[in-house]
Amino acid sequence: MKTSELREKTDEELQSLLTEELRSQFNLRMRKGTGQLDKPSEIKKTRRNIARINTILNENKASIDKEKI
Repeated sequence: MKTSELREKTDEELQSLLTEELRSQFNLRMRKGTGQLDKPSEIKKTRRNIARINTILNENKASIDKEKI
């Protein structure tokens, strides 16, 4: 998912996406452990998506905090 697409979403939508990505990451790790993972690059993509979502959530939080000052 592109960063520009993520920036258009609300915090609630980002939280739900984050939950989905974390579940996906867990499932990929389990599949890797059992030797059933076909594309190891999926783990890297999922990790990066999680980082993107967390970054945008933190940016949104920081902008809200600046507005309060």
